[in-house]
Parts: sequence; C-alpha cells; structure tokens
Amino acid sequence: MTTLRQMRFLVALSDTENFSRAAELCNVSQSTLSTGLKEMEVRLGVKVAERSTHSVMMTSIGTTLAERAREILAKVTDFEATAQAETSAGMTQLRLGVIPTVGPFLLPRALPGLRETWPTMQIYLREELTESLLSGLTEGRLDLILIALPHDLPTQVETMLLFEDNYSLATPRAHPLANLSRVEGTDLAGRRLLLLERGHCLQKHALSSVPGIALEEDTSFSATSLPTLVSMVEEGIGVTLLPNLAINAGLTAGHDLHLSHLEGANPRRIVLAWRDSSAQSDVFRKIGENLRRSKDSAQ
Repeated sequence: MTTLRQMRFLVALSDTENFSRAAELCNVSQSTLSTGLKEMEVRLGVKVAERSTHSVMMTSIGTTLAERAREILAKVTDFEATAQAETSAGMTQLRLGVIPTVGPFLLPRALPGLRETWPTMQIYLREELTESLLSGLTEGRLDLILIALPHDLPTQVETMLLFEDNYSLATPRAHPLANLSRVEGTDLAGRRLLLLERGHCLQKHALSSVPGIALEEDTSFSATSLPTLVSMVEEGIGVTLLPNLAINAGLTAGHDLHLSHLEGANPRRIVLAWRDSSAQSDVFRKIGENLRRSKDSAQ
C-alpha cells in the first residue's frame, strides 16, 4: 500500500522538481526519498518523474498523482486536528505561513497577544511567497496563512478579511512630485515604478492599483524586499509604491525620502486563509480578530 510518507515525498518532488530540495523539505536524506519514490512507482506501475543527471521533470501521471496526494494529506491533517480538538483544551501547535510584505510589519505586534490568549500553543512561522503558501496550505504542510488579495484561490480555501491596505508613493526629495502630500493615478502616468521581483503578489497589486491607468514597471531593477526598495528610492534611483501597513510599522523611518498618499487606489485586502475542512476554523477566526486588533492599535 502507498504510504502517507511516500505521498509527502511525491508532493515535495512535484513542488521542487529537485531531489535534494525535496529531501530537505521532508527532513530525510536524498537516498531515503529516492528509494521511497521508487518503491511507490513499482507498486503503482507508473513513472512519476523523468530523471536525468541534471534535471527532474514530472510525468503527466506524476503531476496528477501529486495533486491527489495533496488533497489526501490535507484531509489527514484535518482528521488529526479533529481528534486533537476533541481531546485537548485547544490547539497545541499552529503552523502559520505569511507573505514577506505583511508578516514582518504585523506579526511582531500581534504575537504577544496570541501567546497570551493561547499560552500552551506553539507557533511555527514560515515566510514564503503566496503560491508556495497556498501549496503548503492545501497539502497540509501549513494550518493557516496570512496573504494579500486579489489572488486566485483553490476552491477548498476559506478566507477571513482582516483589513484593507492602501499605498503611498515614495519619491526622492528632489523629485517633481515630492512637494505633494497626495497624488492621483494621473500623476503616475508615464512614470516607471521600482517594484519587487516577480512572484511577490505586491508587484502585481501595485501595477493594478490605479483604476483605469496602466502603471509601468522599471524593468532595469527589481528588489527582493521592501527595505531594498526604500533604499533605492532614497538614493534617487526611482520611485515606488509602498503599502501603508509597512510604512506605519516603521519601514521608512530614518530614510530621507518623501511619501505622498495615493488617492483613489484599489487597496490590497489582507486575509487569513485556511482549508474549509479544518476543525479549527473557530480558533482561526479568533486569531484573525487578534491580528485585526493589533493592526488597529498601531494606527
């Protein structure tokens, strides 16, 4: 019989397409992972991946089986959580995934309150990009994720809106727009924005933030973090849009740049998300209320 462990190996290989990284994700040696997958292939009579010296490519049936394995693993996680909810006073651990443009600016204020409310619960944090967080959630690797919408979500994911997060335009002090406390989308027409690299949802959100105006990206540079963007603007490299959540948390403190509120923008929506089959949805909603209060108390 195919084991849950082998299913985890298959999902990890599908996610990484690399035996070494898949083994690291599963906390096993590469030989253990490879042997487990070969045993599964023999039992099922199919090849889940095409292997060469330098690359791994999932087969069509391998991709299909990995998707089914994600669903099974998620249901097993929820099955165990249901038993835990019945036999204990509450959750004993929480695996929380966060995106890097929200987590560092919200969780430091929220974690003390979470630990006070659930003193026996161990919280494990994982910072990843949205796509990786959603995969981790649907396959059962994560219990709860903190992300920003709009973004396409799997059908089995339930969300709770925490708050909306608008934008400010960050410019160097000598920039023509640096004398304005507020700017409109028309002020940005024809100006290229410094943005985070592709894969960050904020990159897409910023480009679509102004209704009716197609904002342009400065493709000569892309950043991996918001602090890098702030430093580039401060040095006069260009302009960017920053989320107010990060600004209010001190992102731009001590930097010599100008901030202008962006009028009429489409804010990103910060949400908590979990599997709709989870037995802990009531706990997750209480966690969401705590996060919302933490954000409001800092304003």
